Amino acid sequence: MMENESAFNDFLGKLCEMAEHNDPIDPELYKKYDVKRGLRNANGTGVLVGLTSVGDVVGYEIKDGEKVAIPGKLLYRGYNVEDLVKDAETQGEFAYEQCAYLLLFGELPNHSDLQNFRALLGSVRSLPDNFTEDMIMKAPSSDIMNKMARGVLASYSYDKDPEGRSVSNVLRQCINLVSRFSTLAAYAYQAKRRFFDGKSMYIHNPLPNLSTAENFLRLIRSNKEYTDEEAKLLDLALILHAEHGGGNNSSLTVHVVSSADTDTYSAVAAAVGSLKGRRHGGANIQVAQMMDDIKENVKDWSNENEVRSYLEKIASKQAFNRTGLIYGLGHAVYTVNDPRASLLRDKAAHLANEKGMAEEFNLYRLIEKIGPEILYEKHGDKKRICANVDLYSGFVYAMLGIPRELFTPLFAVSRIAGWSAHRIEEIVAGGRIYRPAYKNICQERSYVPISAR
Repeated sequence: MMENESAFNDFLGKLCEMAEHNDPIDPELYKKYDVKRGLRNANGTGVLVGLTSVGDVVGYEIKDGEKVAIPGKLLYRGYNVEDLVKDAETQGEFAYEQCAYLLLFGELPNHSDLQNFRALLGSVRSLPDNFTEDMIMKAPSSDIMNKMARGVLASYSYDKDPEGRSVSNVLRQCINLVSRFSTLAAYAYQAKRRFFDGKSMYIHNPLPNLSTAENFLRLIRSNKEYTDEEAKLLDLALILHAEHGGGNNSSLTVHVVSSADTDTYSAVAAAVGSLKGRRHGGANIQVAQMMDDIKENVKDWSNENEVRSYLEKIASKQAFNRTGLIYGLGHAVYTVNDPRASLLRDKAAHLANEKGMAEEFNLYRLIEKIGPEILYEKHGDKKRICANVDLYSGFVYAMLGIPRELFTPLFAVSRIAGWSAHRIEEIVAGGRIYRPAYKNICQERSYVPISAR
């Protein structure tokens, strides 16, 4: 035991310095050994590590070994998500539940099957008895994603067969999670409000006849009220975030952890941890923070020259967080356009006028227009970039009165459908534990006895 706190802190400082400088790796070694950093090829495409039939992200074609940009498409089980959205708008229905059905079962439901599936989700939307008091209220978290991960793991204790690996049992678990994620996120938010923000906490019961989007708005609002247009816009956001191919970090996490033959709750909790990361699900918060900075420093939001001038400062690392990134622009796959951004932007336009936020909406449109030009001029890349869904999702949530600490949890509320589909796919079609290789660059050393050190 250290004699005093100062000596203890000095020792910790020494250990931290050793840890920080213990693992220097020359970037040139990645080229030397042909290591695919981040599981990406030299041309930016992802390294193929598996096969999936759940979803696909299309943004380019390979011709003569080169990537050729094409208009972006997002496919769920082979169906273009734009068609699903248009059909839902025509019918005037909420469609996230239909989207979840498609991802889980591989086919579009007929009217009867969809009604039964909605009833099934509604019947299990409430959390188990005493769960809210014991697992959420007694141990609140300042970060809702952390609380959701713990909530998923705690669900293991309330499951009659938590270890069962049969498809029927895993499907039961996944349906429960798809239904309850919105409740879990909303209650975690209410607990956070009470214990960390000093505000009132409202615990409303979810209603079985309401959609996921309607229930979520009901649960986070003190008066439980929302308009149909608000709920439909949130429903669209949930559809667009429900799946994005097997290559994204959190879906890959589900495959990797599931391949170890662990339980559903462990696999999903790991995916929540992945999505929490600022390089993954936390990106829309980065956009919101950047927009705060732009709105504070640009006097006339409609003046293209003024907006351009400030974006150039951001791109040159002279403004905002000085990373040189214009958040909400660029994507690993989409180049010409991100279909999710286009759908969300177009649907948000009407509500922006109603909410008195048209001026701010037009600022987003202006950034979408000139931001890619600035980055292209700055970096001279051959790859043209486009706005991604994160540019508009945070703005949409803000219009709906959803606080920022719920932006990423909402992503999880949506993506649990895709994660569940990938979990089942790995159980059915995987059969081999993921075991990638790392090249060790540390030379073998002769051991030195402690007496000689």
